Amino acid sequence: MRLVRFNEGRIGVLQGDTLHDATAAIGLDPAAWPPVGMIRLIRDFATVKPKLEQAARGAGIPVANVRLLAPIVWPHNLFAYPVNYIAHQTEMASTHRADLNGYFLKATSSISGPQDPIVLPDLPSREIHHECELALIIGKGGRHIPVEAARDHIFGYSCLMDITVRGKEERVMRKSYDTFTPIGPALVTADEVGDPSDLDMKLWVNDTLRQHASTRDLIVDIPNMVALASSVSTLEPGGRHRHRNAGRGWPDPRRRHCNHRDRARRPHGGAGETGQRRLESRHP
Repeated sequence: MRLVRFNEGRIGVLQGDTLHDATAAIGLDPAAWPPVGMIRLIRDFATVKPKLEQAARGAGIPVANVRLLAPIVWPHNLFAYPVNYIAHQTEMASTHRADLNGYFLKATSSISGPQDPIVLPDLPSREIHHECELALIIGKGGRHIPVEAARDHIFGYSCLMDITVRGKEERVMRKSYDTFTPIGPALVTADEVGDPSDLDMKLWVNDTLRQHASTRDLIVDIPNMVALASSVSTLEPGGRHRHRNAGRGWPDPRRRHCNHRDRARRPHGGAGETGQRRLESRHP
């Protein structure tokens, strides 16, 4: 099942290019604050799944006629694993690796939707980079989750892009600007994705392929990411992990810089496609 948020917080089921509005069926108030309707849906999925399926059998509307939002906002945590591909470590000449340094947390306020612009800060002397990644969303919470049970705790997956200002400040600060974590358009349930250990990832900028990698090349794979995070923190439904980074496929590393008129799009095998995002420069 492919779940989306759209038009001021409504929730629907996406089937091809047709969107089925399930907002009323699941008893969601789109205006409720904080906007945690999708998190509640994940927590109560066994109960609401039949209602979603019924809504999906009803009349739909073209997805092109709505504004798609980030499929999930206000997650409990946003975990990220630095340098999780050997190719990316080589390209960045980095001494850090996910299996050596563990994870870091990124500000959840950096989350933006698949049709929102990525707003570049006014830092003309700094490089700003893009990275295509897979987001995994926790369905069943827990602490000290064993590796062999980790996939049972994953609700689903989504496309994600990580934007980074390069520099010497703390990583969390450089990655947490507003709009620096675009996600979506869909949250795809784990049963539809199948085996997440062999998902293909590509990122185009202005129709030029910038990145290409597969989850089979991860240093810390998906079950071990869940196990590692839960060894430190209690995981809750709706919590998000990103595997960081799909670092293979740049013929010239300088071409991964973000410019204010660029458009980026990225499909993710089994997890949907982001569509296009323009990059904008805005000044205070």
